[in-house]
Amino acid sequence: MSASRSTGTTDALGPDEDPGREPSAVAVPGSRLLAALLDGMDAALCAFDAHGAITHWNREAERILGWTAAEAVGRRGFAGWAVRSADAEDVQGRLMAAMDAPGRQVHEFALLRKDGGRVLVRTQSSGVRGEDGKPAGVYCAFSEVHAQIDLERSIAIGEALFEDASWGVVAVDVDLRPTVVNAYAARALGGGRTTLLGRPLGELIVQGVEDLEGALQHVLAEGAPSAPAELWVTLRTAEGERRRCWRSGFLRLASPLAEEPVPLGVGWLFRDVTAAKLAEQDADRVRFRSNQLHRAARQAAECEDPLEAATTSLDYALAGFADHVVLDLLADLAAGEKLVRAASTPSDAPGPCLPVSGGSLPVRYATGHPALLALERTGSVRAAAPAKAGEAWAVEHQWPGDSVHALCAVLRSRGRTLGVVTFLRAANRSAFERPDVVYAESVAARVASAADLARLTAGPGA
Repeated sequence: MSASRSTGTTDALGPDEDPGREPSAVAVPGSRLLAALLDGMDAALCAFDAHGAITHWNREAERILGWTAAEAVGRRGFAGWAVRSADAEDVQGRLMAAMDAPGRQVHEFALLRKDGGRVLVRTQSSGVRGEDGKPAGVYCAFSEVHAQIDLERSIAIGEALFEDASWGVVAVDVDLRPTVVNAYAARALGGGRTTLLGRPLGELIVQGVEDLEGALQHVLAEGAPSAPAELWVTLRTAEGERRRCWRSGFLRLASPLAEEPVPLGVGWLFRDVTAAKLAEQDADRVRFRSNQLHRAARQAAECEDPLEAATTSLDYALAGFADHVVLDLLADLAAGEKLVRAASTPSDAPGPCLPVSGGSLPVRYATGHPALLALERTGSVRAAAPAKAGEAWAVEHQWPGDSVHALCAVLRSRGRTLGVVTFLRAANRSAFERPDVVYAESVAARVASAADLARLTAGPGA
């Protein structure tokens, strides 16, 4: 199908080959090239000469209105076939006015389809000049208004996401490198919107990058997941490393211009939910520890031996809290003797807290030992092994060899100090924090009551 019936008009709108040049075997005549270009456009296009006669009509125009190029080219305006008679003069006048006006003119018209239906179109018209510089006609590109609005809405959404969105938006290419980053994402990643472009994610994320890149690769290969994912990462920043939780959604990006879907990358949308997740974890931790204290109290109430009640409370406290526990009691409160080891968990493997076999043994803690500091201050003391200290630190403090974090809580009952309970963690756990101290002190209060009862039942001098 030819998009034009007039070679002369075609030459005016798109010049043909130089007449004085020898034809080439690979040269494409200008009129055929122009027709192919027009028919390949995604927008409908028609052109008018200076008298208002249609000279060009592409396939998209045929698709929208149903009129073929053979039926459209040569007609004078839209009157009587593509527009209602009452609107014909106004439509034609506004279209042809673009011939003398500078720039492009945008209008909306209701046109008629070949089947009699009406369609609202948005047009962009511009004048065409001849070789002499005088107005030679008008070309008009048009599309259905709803399609144009959909396009504009998509563009507007994309621009808004990459500018003002209240969550992070990152476009990642097939090599998993950021190509577009919005302001929120730049702040979250600790860089500028342009400085982050093209950099491997591993340069920005210290831990958790494998999970993120695995999710991106899965989206490229299989498509977007059905639900958001929560990813914990550790970021490298100027202030040090920060641990964050991002609730992330992913979209596979494909080119709308390709006949078959060709992945362009992944759209990654995320929001920092670290504060909410930490609060949720804290609430879960408090709930669990409260349940453990309740269960320990009920179980300890069934113990005839007060020391057994104390070790039962420590067994319940260990769950999810520490790897080892050591119970040291003062042998003679009146004499102020040193601490003796009353009960502990096994030093070489997980196990329950049991009284020391063969009776309590004195412990010779060196000056400055955390347990002695707790007694001196009548308060809790936290300690941690120096970097690369290995087992030497634990052995020096007479604790199990894998201990690297310690929390000593003093035992107080009836206004007297009875001893110290020490909770120990291995290297695979984090250091004790303030909420852990509060929990340890709650456990210590229960253990102190049981230890005090054991002294009372043992008689004077105990």
